[in-house]
Amino acid sequence: GGVEFEKVKQRVKQKVKEMAFSLVKLYAERQDLKGYIYPKDDELQEAFENTFEFSETPDQLNAIRDIKTDMENGKVMDRLVCGDVGFGKTEVAMRCAFKTICAGKMVAFLCPTTILSEQHYNSCLIRMKDFGVRVEVLNRFKSPTDVKRIMDKLDKGEIDLLVGTHKLLNKNIHFKNLGLLILDEEQKFGVEDKEKIKNLKKDVNILTLSATPIPRTLNMALSGIRDISVIQTPPVSRVPTEVKILDFNSSIIQSAIDHELNRDGQVLIIYNKVASIYDFASKIKNLVSEGIRIGVAHGQMQEKELENEIVKLYNKETDILISTTLIENGVDLPNANTLIVVDADTLGLSQLYQLKGRIGRSDKQAYAYFTFDGKKTLSENAYKRLEAIGEFTTMGSGFKIAVRDLEIRGAGNVLGAEQHGHMQKVGYAMYVELLKQAIKEEKGEKVRNINEVVIETNIPAFIPAEYIEKYEQRIAQYVNISKISSFDELEKVKASLNDIYGNLPNEVEALCKIALIKNLSNNLSINKIKIFNDVTLKFDSMEDLKESVELLNKNNIEIVLNLEVEPIIKVSFEQNIGKLDYVCGILTKLLAVK
Repeated sequence: GGVEFEKVKQRVKQKVKEMAFSLVKLYAERQDLKGYIYPKDDELQEAFENTFEFSETPDQLNAIRDIKTDMENGKVMDRLVCGDVGFGKTEVAMRCAFKTICAGKMVAFLCPTTILSEQHYNSCLIRMKDFGVRVEVLNRFKSPTDVKRIMDKLDKGEIDLLVGTHKLLNKNIHFKNLGLLILDEEQKFGVEDKEKIKNLKKDVNILTLSATPIPRTLNMALSGIRDISVIQTPPVSRVPTEVKILDFNSSIIQSAIDHELNRDGQVLIIYNKVASIYDFASKIKNLVSEGIRIGVAHGQMQEKELENEIVKLYNKETDILISTTLIENGVDLPNANTLIVVDADTLGLSQLYQLKGRIGRSDKQAYAYFTFDGKKTLSENAYKRLEAIGEFTTMGSGFKIAVRDLEIRGAGNVLGAEQHGHMQKVGYAMYVELLKQAIKEEKGEKVRNINEVVIETNIPAFIPAEYIEKYEQRIAQYVNISKISSFDELEKVKASLNDIYGNLPNEVEALCKIALIKNLSNNLSINKIKIFNDVTLKFDSMEDLKESVELLNKNNIEIVLNLEVEPIIKVSFEQNIGKLDYVCGILTKLLAVK
């Protein structure tokens, strides 16, 4: 409500306008692109989908519907599917891939790591083998002879679905009729790889899968450059992982390992320093009983050696795996339900969240320990990252984590415009709102200027912690309440709160009505409302005030004018009528004539 913030907002809006010009140009180019129109689902597609051994979640079905609509409308798709690890993004991608293949086109499935590419290859092979789909994989586990064989088959069009790492981006790889590029965890690819991906994806449908998309990708999705489908519904019987953030302590680590091994589980320990990883493994060996099988995995190992370690882990021949972050993507281990991350403060927020997703893939309670060196001072961003990973513990929080990451790190270099500082000044939600307004202006659409009305009152209006205990849920309800702009919406929000949390306390009732007052005022020429013993409405100008006075007089509302000083109406009212209801009534009558 302050003057300084209004000035900052105007400065940011000016910068955002420069960016909007580029965005409008990009929108226009996307609209002009005409893609292949895929046929509606046939019996073969239905038969394939019926072989899925689990029940689809509502969010999964919505994502699948979004994708099929894009494909059948002939749109050149660029869709981000954001969902937690294990929430069924791969199945969404497989259905999209199968539909593409049925139309005679090829699919490239690009993964950031060899391990993840192997996992996706095996999943696709199992799901599609009965339907005659020809699947191959290209990664560093393949011999030169295998690579040549695959490239020959690709040239002849004898491969329907090729899964692989950045090796798919080799200039010697030629797709005869590429229809779809599936990009898993885009944030893991380097700058050079991303440039090659840009060349590969001209006029091709793109499906990006991510639990926690990089800020730039999420920003592009939320500001409309890309489409987005969010999967937040957890699979049935999944138990949320219990998160602990603590100073590294040998006795706590020993206790956590013992607890997991005593219930015949497996432990993952992330230690991201290759130079000293074997020394660390020796220390862990001294903490546990004899006979406990400890494995080590890192990116500098020989291909076969690394492959053997992962296979041993899958086959439960390893009790504890000490690894660098190379396993953050793609290791699906229902039997591993304890994760210990050493020096968690040095890792990115999306990395921490991905690592957490490696465990808790079954109906067992899982535990994630994010540890740091208590002797050193954490940077502000490191503290925020650890705070966020501890705060968002409910399942389906990946999207919220990505938004928090966006706020901590900034939007990144979208379209060459450095927007990070601007977004930090006004907050992400306001930034996106300003961007939307600037885009409309750039397109020549009429933009209604909304007044930011200041409400001053001594009436308590907030959500008590004892009414909604969880911080996340309180924030979500504040957002819902802030959108109330009609009496119908007011009743709906109140009814919803009553159903979920019980009878509304007076403070919440007042908050809902103040939100309605604020949003009704936004459409009038009012800039401040004071609700104390009397109600004071301050208008933008004398002209606006006089127009409103005439209207209020017609409705027999007693008013006192203060014309000489400021454009203010002071309204007195009967004490037995609720002040907030009264103000809502006045504003509704003003709006009726407007």
